[in-house]
Amino acid sequence: MQFAKRLQPLQSNVFADMDRAKAIALAAGQEVIDLSLGSSDLPAEAHVIEAIAQSLHDRSTHGYLLFNGTQGFRQAAANWYEQKFGIKVDPQTEVLPLIGSQEGTAHLPLAILNPGDFALLLDPGYPSHTGGVYLASGQIYPMPLLAENGFLPVFADIPAPVLAQSRMMVLSYPHNPTSAIAPLSFFQEAVAFCQQHNLALVHDFPYVDLVFEETRESADSSFNPKSLVPSILQADPEKSVSIEFFTLSKSYNMGGFRIGYAIGNAQLIKALRQVKAAVDFNQYRGILNGAIAALTGPQAGVKSTVATFQQRRDAFITALHRIGWNVPTPKATMYIWAKLPSAWSQNSIEFCTQLVKQTGVAASPGAGFGKSGEGYVRFALVHEPPLLETAVERIAQFLH
Repeated sequence: MQFAKRLQPLQSNVFADMDRAKAIALAAGQEVIDLSLGSSDLPAEAHVIEAIAQSLHDRSTHGYLLFNGTQGFRQAAANWYEQKFGIKVDPQTEVLPLIGSQEGTAHLPLAILNPGDFALLLDPGYPSHTGGVYLASGQIYPMPLLAENGFLPVFADIPAPVLAQSRMMVLSYPHNPTSAIAPLSFFQEAVAFCQQHNLALVHDFPYVDLVFEETRESADSSFNPKSLVPSILQADPEKSVSIEFFTLSKSYNMGGFRIGYAIGNAQLIKALRQVKAAVDFNQYRGILNGAIAALTGPQAGVKSTVATFQQRRDAFITALHRIGWNVPTPKATMYIWAKLPSAWSQNSIEFCTQLVKQTGVAASPGAGFGKSGEGYVRFALVHEPPLLETAVERIAQFLH
């Protein structure tokens, strides 16, 4: 049986390899502390669960859900965005429900790229960004993210021949895996660059709320005071070239419910909607009812989630410093991006494989996020501080 060539770049998956390494460690009797996946261990709020539970008993929610049936959710998303960033959004033409933001980032290239067109992606970056380009038979130009540049790409370094064939740029700040944040001035530069070169500007924004309080002191004075990090649409309020993807997975601990949405340029929204219409219907209406409850209800749970991850970050960083691994303190996300000791600086995959084999601590190798991720490892803060400190104790034994 012959398969499409577009599958070839998808065959190598470091995270699948790490999953096998975890399974081997478990089979060998290791107690695994899994810090490799950014899946929150915290529960969704009670009022969200209640809204979904009530929907189950409403037989009108049991059928297919078409676009017009998502009006309530789209309106809630538009209102949430306007309250947070102060920019008007048309829920009819500028909002699209998604089965998690990953659906959006993976499917949008199908609407933008012709075979051979380039997409400009962050390196390191989130794997679905590359996967969507490969499925669209596009080419990837990786924009290296270096510590000396604050893990921001340098647009001037993109070669002119690549730009001539490029159709889209994908950004994502706060950034997974590096945890970097970007100022509004950077987004303004990105918007101007994409306008100049006729590129669609895609911003994946899952960590909009997972930003820690001390960032406020150093925040750009032009930030909306209600948000510690900017939206791409604050740099492109006319929505001339930009689309932004949100998810309820991180802020509201609803990862398993698969609910997100896109906001932005009406033409990009329409194009993505056309792709989506060929692939799937919307989620069960009850999940959208839960999402409406999350966006419109009490936001204390979001603040509690942020406080929890800040406490975990502080505990993990303190423990790493105690063992002599001097990792910078991240300002956002649920991750620690740690530069590997020199002995492992060119082999993050082997580091993670041996770490889980010998200690049971599972982490994500930087190389899994792109060539420029080599030399780093990502830890996800998805356990309580005592277990995180135990993980660091095991890491110390492994390193020494």
